[in-house]
Amino acid sequence: MIVNIEQFKPCLEQIVGAEALLEHEPMCRHTTFRIGGPARYFVVPRNGEQVGTVVTACKREGIPWFILGNGSNLLVSDRGYRGVVIRIGSNLGAVEVTGDQIRAQAGALLSQTAREALAHSLTGMEFAAGIPGTLGGACLMNAGAYGGEMSQIITSVTALDSDGEIREIPVDELELGYRTSRLMTGGYVVLEVGLQLARGMEEQIRERMEELKRLRVQKQPLDFPSAGSTFKRPEGCFAGKLIMDAGLRGYRVGGAQVSEKHCGFVVNAGKATAEDVCRLIADVHRIVYEKSGKRLEPEVRFLGFDA
Repeated sequence: MIVNIEQFKPCLEQIVGAEALLEHEPMCRHTTFRIGGPARYFVVPRNGEQVGTVVTACKREGIPWFILGNGSNLLVSDRGYRGVVIRIGSNLGAVEVTGDQIRAQAGALLSQTAREALAHSLTGMEFAAGIPGTLGGACLMNAGAYGGEMSQIITSVTALDSDGEIREIPVDELELGYRTSRLMTGGYVVLEVGLQLARGMEEQIRERMEELKRLRVQKQPLDFPSAGSTFKRPEGCFAGKLIMDAGLRGYRVGGAQVSEKHCGFVVNAGKATAEDVCRLIADVHRIVYEKSGKRLEPEVRFLGFDA
């Protein structure tokens, strides 16, 4: 077993090639929060087999690893991540349409996949057109918006399981719930996704996408870096309203701020650090509980804080 992570570089180079390996890569370049210290290693595999080989090598040598999509739901520590970040993005972003079905790699952006659906007059994915994440991440957390969610259109997922085996899992075995799935709880790595859509009218699909885009621009703080909705929706109410009712609209810690436009968003209002965001989240959690008795659970994922 490799005791020193510094000795792991040759192993990674052998798997993905030197051109696909970066060292001390600033994670602020790879998250929509624009926050995060350096990843010790940052690899960009060319295919699912390489993803599996990297993960297997990390497990064998006791090296921490993390799968990164678009970084749209992620807060990385200011110290960074002393492990291997495995990027599944445009490098694994192919989308194929056959009839009313789509087969896409996990790195395909939701917006890209929705545009392909539109181009083939397929309806059912309009809700996802403005979600700034990858298909793999969306399946992992059963992403959704405006009444739609991934569970409504997924047919199957091809994923790397905890034993390093690549297997296809039908939708009825994914245990898709509100911002969770068996993929997330079981530590799977999504590689490909099958979607079932329906025939529709191209103009109507486009109009619905434009309508949802207008709503996002109107209601969400898209002019500031953020990780989207910061908190999960508590049962029976909305996180944003609880935060607003607690008097926290515009509340600020350093460069991190509760959005004045939508209180459910924590934004990077100017050179925010991960520590700023964590302190703000903790304050919001405490104050909302004191005011309402409701406990808010973060929707954002955290990386590098246990290092």
